[in-house]
Amino acid sequence: MTQIIKYLVLLTVLASVMLSCRDKDVTPGLEEYLNLPEEAFDYQAIAVPGYLDSDLILLQDKTPENNPVTNWGATLGRVLFYDKLLSANQQISCASCHQQQFGFSDTARFSMGHEGGKTGRHSMGLTNARYRVSNLYFWDGRADGLEDQVLRPILDSIEMGMNLSLLEQRVRSQTYYRILFNRAFGDSQVTSKRIALALAQFVRSMNSFESRYDQGRRSHNRKEDFSNFSEQENLGKRLFFDVAKGNCGGCHYSDAFVMDVPRNNGLDAWEFAGDNDIGYQAVTNNALDQGKFIAPSLRNIGIRPPYMHDGRFQTLEQVVRHYSNGIQWSSTLDAHLFGPGNQQAVQFNLSTTEINAIVAFMETLTDTELINDPRFSNPFK
Repeated sequence: MTQIIKYLVLLTVLASVMLSCRDKDVTPGLEEYLNLPEEAFDYQAIAVPGYLDSDLILLQDKTPENNPVTNWGATLGRVLFYDKLLSANQQISCASCHQQQFGFSDTARFSMGHEGGKTGRHSMGLTNARYRVSNLYFWDGRADGLEDQVLRPILDSIEMGMNLSLLEQRVRSQTYYRILFNRAFGDSQVTSKRIALALAQFVRSMNSFESRYDQGRRSHNRKEDFSNFSEQENLGKRLFFDVAKGNCGGCHYSDAFVMDVPRNNGLDAWEFAGDNDIGYQAVTNNALDQGKFIAPSLRNIGIRPPYMHDGRFQTLEQVVRHYSNGIQWSSTLDAHLFGPGNQQAVQFNLSTTEINAIVAFMETLTDTELINDPRFSNPFK
């Protein structure tokens, strides 16, 4: 009888603990494997501040109705993003080429794949990847949406070298994933589709709205000088949006600083052939798309050199000098960069003072809060 009473008391205690865990949204046992909080970080409440051109930015939000950002979904995506099990030799993760301290990009011109091979293009920064106009991803726009994009590096033979069957098997074998999938989706079933959904949620939560530029926008419209800017930074801001002097805002627009469609920015004069990177043309098979690329948001641009799809420029000064006097004519050059008669490239002829000012302005887009936010850090540390 005494043994039965002890047994009943034990069951009561266990039930109480389980209810307590459920009420607090705690994942029992998860802390054994990962450095995660007992309650999920808040990802779904991330919002566009009203003092920005929020109506336009929200129109650029490409979150599909069937995959809204949730706290546990983004948490699962965070773990997947940093997990080296997702590469064939278990040596690299998504975060190897998209590092938080560099705006989720890579300082190497070309990133190293799982067997030491190099990627064909520079690693894109993921800051504000949620906001697009055409919903095209990768430099050449070959992915239609983040759910399409996130698995491709994992399956790429150079980058992470996996296949869907092995990917699902690896993830399914880990206790922490069974717990996390249950939290994110209501059961522990592991599928490649769910992996893509979770990764897309995590990437969409990488919003940047805490830079010095944002601080200025809290009390000023974009055309005004910002009181928290230096004279040089305000000059750079005016030039950035000046159609006659730089027209940077013609391709990188809204307060999210995103591009709309792939464009040829005049990096090279030759007509593209042979082994040269033809960009968007490889996707559309249309000669009118030769040399066109779509760049990521300029948020955190100052901390993620090198620049351009091939990483040819090491500094922002080199980038601005290209647009000042280095734009090369070709038949698919973007119309924003046409010079007189529309048969030559424009020459903006910026002075050294103006070039330095534009660089200073772009550096105000650095968001130190995002690159230090524990919500986006490595949970395996």
